[in-house]
Amino acid sequence: MIGTLNQKLLRDIWKIKGQMLAISMVMAAGIAVFIIMFGVLDSLKLTKDTYYDRYQFADVFASLKRAPNSLVKQIEEIPDVALVQDRVVFGVTLQMPEMIEPATGLIISYPDHGEPLLNKVYLRHGRLLFPNETDAILVDESFFKAHGLELGDKVSVIMNGLKRKLTVVGAVLSPEYVYTIAPGAMMPDAKRYGVFFMSRRSLEAAVNMKGAFNDLSVKVDPSADTIQIKSSIDQVLKNYGGLMAYDRKEQISNFFVENELKQLNALGWLAPIIFLSVAAFLVNVVMSRQIATQREQIGMLKAIGYSDLDISLHFLKMVIVVSTLGALIGLVLGSWMGSGMTAMYTEFFHFPILKYSFSIEVMIIAVFSCFIAAVVGTLVAINNAVKLPPAEAMRPESPPVFKRGLLDRLKFYSWLSHLSKIIVRQLERRFTRALLSSIGMGCASAVLVFSLFMKDSMDYLLEVQYEVIQREDINISFIEPRSTRALEELKALPGVLQAEPLRQVPVKLRFNQYYKKGVITGLSSEPQLSRVVNKKLMPVRLPERGILLNSKLAEILNIQIGNQVTVEVLEGKRQQLQVPVVNIVEEFIGTGAYMNLTALNQLLDEPPKMSGAALLIDQKYAGVIFNRLKSIPQIVGLNIVSVLKQIFDDIMAENLLKMVTTNILFACIISFGVIYNTARIALSERGRELASLRVLGLTRREVAYLLFGELSIITLVSLPLGCLIGIGLAHGMVNSMESEIFRIPMVVNRDTFGYAITIVLFCALLSFYMVWQQVEKIDLVSAQKGVE
Repeated sequence: MIGTLNQKLLRDIWKIKGQMLAISMVMAAGIAVFIIMFGVLDSLKLTKDTYYDRYQFADVFASLKRAPNSLVKQIEEIPDVALVQDRVVFGVTLQMPEMIEPATGLIISYPDHGEPLLNKVYLRHGRLLFPNETDAILVDESFFKAHGLELGDKVSVIMNGLKRKLTVVGAVLSPEYVYTIAPGAMMPDAKRYGVFFMSRRSLEAAVNMKGAFNDLSVKVDPSADTIQIKSSIDQVLKNYGGLMAYDRKEQISNFFVENELKQLNALGWLAPIIFLSVAAFLVNVVMSRQIATQREQIGMLKAIGYSDLDISLHFLKMVIVVSTLGALIGLVLGSWMGSGMTAMYTEFFHFPILKYSFSIEVMIIAVFSCFIAAVVGTLVAINNAVKLPPAEAMRPESPPVFKRGLLDRLKFYSWLSHLSKIIVRQLERRFTRALLSSIGMGCASAVLVFSLFMKDSMDYLLEVQYEVIQREDINISFIEPRSTRALEELKALPGVLQAEPLRQVPVKLRFNQYYKKGVITGLSSEPQLSRVVNKKLMPVRLPERGILLNSKLAEILNIQIGNQVTVEVLEGKRQQLQVPVVNIVEEFIGTGAYMNLTALNQLLDEPPKMSGAALLIDQKYAGVIFNRLKSIPQIVGLNIVSVLKQIFDDIMAENLLKMVTTNILFACIISFGVIYNTARIALSERGRELASLRVLGLTRREVAYLLFGELSIITLVSLPLGCLIGIGLAHGMVNSMESEIFRIPMVVNRDTFGYAITIVLFCALLSFYMVWQQVEKIDLVSAQKGVE
């Protein structure tokens, strides 16, 4: 008995193998995306947690001006503090022989006896430092590779005004610099920014920090109140130029890692839901049609003794076969593509080892979701099959009772030809199925709009950041604030066309119960290079009184124009000031606060000072200017705006190409799956009708018009629906990625809609062609003898 049904099952599957394969591929796409995203998520999270744990990544961090080593004891006595690591950290300028422009970096002290208590390094090449070893450094691996360094090579460093040549003895990784990014940069640039480790004693002597430290890392007990510990550390370091302590969530490297994990989690659920929902719809349509055409067979099976359960299981087996095939293809495809995506992350996140893997739980959830989608899609159809009494099922289905529809009453059909009337009436009478088909196809264009919009947004962000806001060629930072007379020295450099001063002051901004640590940037009243803009991207003048906040910072502080913000200065005299908010400005990067430079210096009760400058240069003199800047010992940071933009462009272009290619593939699968199945079902339902019309004299072109006219309308309706769904998905993506460090503008260009629509239409035409091949094979005589 079971054997007979299984034979029938195999015949049925073979008969509609094309439709079954199309559904399996849609399911496979959903599972593949799930496996890719959550596999990469699992891999990154497991690697991160293991790395942080084994190499003692700190929980709390603090920077300060200078404090005696004896102060560490007070930090250790704070309740729930487990370990304390004091260090000397110093910014340096690097003179790499193969580079015209200067590079910058950070040198961190390494204990002279034993390894660090916290933030331990992982040795990739060479050896660690010997006790009290002078003029030797460990180099972070990304910088080591970017410059093609070898063990024993010399690196020229300008440190505290003096030039030294340091020998590379090892290449290392650090949990503190999984994602290494220079101050002011948007993307990692291993060629122009590096992290180095040097003997504590040697570094202390080089930067006049003997018996002192200026950086602190703290490990706390698992149940500790981190907020209270940070407050206690701030209190201890207050008189030593301490900036506000911060925890892992605010540590820049960890922030980028956690933010990426959050995005992967969101995308990991979103895409499979789209694909499996479309698959469920396709299963429902195909199974409904399959059951409708086997109505008499079902009645006969019931009449000879097969139970409702036997028949239900028979059709469920068909769904299980489709789901199993989709699951297997999805698992293999997801594993393969997940490995490639993991390899992509190794370019940004530097772990000792990062291999793609996914847990059994991920696989179970993926496969279970696939089966659930398939079963849900077929439940209604199976229910309709088993509830029919045998006698009724064995009779042909009663013709449906049609009535005049809305379009008929509006006399819309009077404007149409006879063939067009047939098409429109078919759509009107099966409106729900047509609408669901359009939504299913719309998901294809939605996926494309969703993936392509990122390029539009990033292009707009770059245009605003580097053509409207940052219009300079070079921005530099000094070790310490200097007199504004230094600006004249910069203007005197050959090839400098324009120079503007700026000053950055570390502060804690507070309004009611809300607060945020950051910096106030002082600019000239009407800057032309480093500008502040409003929502219309028009430059804003910095008034002689008051502070300007960007919209994100204003949101964090819950503050409006006219309110007084409390400014706690974290350097110098450490004043606490009340400053009115005079404007809210627009930025996509950071949480900026701005003041007139003259007003800022007066507020701090200091003479005119600057901590950096923005330069516009004649590119013909770029080499000369870079050589002169390399020799200025007070310069600790330098960013070349064109290089920052190029790095961002290159990285985004490479990664977007991979993502867009993958999404185009998956969108084509959705589009083809929906259109092909809809077309095949239409052909199955109307095969006899189309054959009759051919016998009665209709040409092939007219028959094609009847069959594909309906499908074309469904396709055309799906395009605006898909664009709207895509915009909604893009909005969700923008909101999910919003952070204090980075915001993506919501921009979708018309070209993006054009590309998405073109790809979907191409898939539709391909599906039409394949179905038309089946139409031409119809035997007109055989088609007259039965529905199938």
